[in-house]
Amino acid sequence: MARSKELASVEQRSYWQATMPEIPHRRGGDLPDTADVVVIGGGLTGLSAARRSAELGASTVLLEAESLGWGASTRNGGMCHPGFKHGVSDLVKMHGEAKGTRIYRESIEAYEHVRELCSGSIDADFVQSGHISLAAAPSHAEGMAASAMALGRVDMPAHVVAREDLREEIGTDAYFGGLVVERSAGLHPGKLTAGLVRLADEAGAGLFEGVRANQVRPQADGRKVVETSRGAILAREVIVGTNGYTGGVTPSLRRRIMSIGSFIIVTDPLDPAVAAEVSPRGRMFFDTKNFLYYWRLTPDGRMLFGGRASMWPSSIMHTAEILQRAMVQVHPQLAGVHVAYAWGGRVAFTYDRMVHAGRGRDGVTYAVGCCGSGVAIMPWLGMRMAEWVGGATPPTMTAISFPLVPAPYEGRAWFLPLAGEYWKAKDRRAMAEAERGRTG
Repeated sequence: MARSKELASVEQRSYWQATMPEIPHRRGGDLPDTADVVVIGGGLTGLSAARRSAELGASTVLLEAESLGWGASTRNGGMCHPGFKHGVSDLVKMHGEAKGTRIYRESIEAYEHVRELCSGSIDADFVQSGHISLAAAPSHAEGMAASAMALGRVDMPAHVVAREDLREEIGTDAYFGGLVVERSAGLHPGKLTAGLVRLADEAGAGLFEGVRANQVRPQADGRKVVETSRGAILAREVIVGTNGYTGGVTPSLRRRIMSIGSFIIVTDPLDPAVAAEVSPRGRMFFDTKNFLYYWRLTPDGRMLFGGRASMWPSSIMHTAEILQRAMVQVHPQLAGVHVAYAWGGRVAFTYDRMVHAGRGRDGVTYAVGCCGSGVAIMPWLGMRMAEWVGGATPPTMTAISFPLVPAPYEGRAWFLPLAGEYWKAKDRRAMAEAERGRTG
């Protein structure tokens, strides 16, 4: 089937990977026989953990099966904000006032950590432009005022935008109100990743690409043997930050993580007048559907538009077609705009939709399960896990229990397409409500 002109000659590659600084390859080289700390995973989490461990004086080795930053770290939307899938009020209900508030405040600390990195040693196009959560149906707007008040109590300035005022925030009439959160930013995740590689390198961490960790074997003396595709390393501590690419090296984590596909398209640079119309304030945008869309302008004025396009196995070009149609439904002024990049990757979801950090019975320390909101929290958690194994107090979120996926499951989420159809059905009901809201 012939592609539409909008999707002709699309580069099936992450825009961020295509425009980030080159990272010198680190394949080859001899692995050490021993290390104080072995970090598994070379993304935002692992690089941050490796950097901090080395800064604290530990001999540190980072193992990445592909190339540094290969996974979600350079494939996400570049949206950096505090918070989780659960809001402040939900966290308080789940964990009590004191603990729930502390957990949320840790996400603010994480955001500030990334902001400080980007205002100092890393140039990652960080702009604190705020984000807006857009009500996809009239009923989705009902709790936004309460959410704004709850955010205000934890020093997160937020306000509700009525439907009739949305044009001041976004160039579309598709939504029924919004919640603006000011303490939120856009950045270039590829540049952030490259900066963390440089900092880890400068701190003295050994960074190894093309080395797959296959097994971690606890020893009687508390140390661990990390079996890799290139031999074994005896380590005092092991930190895992594999997120959506968690595999058999940590079976207990794999049974707690569902790896879900997320897909993104990026257009050619927009006409400046069109860019100003679709995004008057340069916000990050999310909607409230289960199969949500998320979108923003890139630093060079392109439209980035992403979403959970399909839970079924699918090609990049098929998901690009779905997202291009959705983008034009939201922003009709982008009809005919050429799509330059299209890609996908894996997002780590957990059963309780919370990021998790802790230490398993095997003694392995981990930070995984960002549930699509990892740009702020994961660099901070990587750093904090390194400090924890170095003797510091752990963050509050390590006290959250990490539930198993309640299904026969060993890493292949066979049930996700069925769950996806359920979520789509809920979205269809919401869209029917939205249509009645537009015509009523």
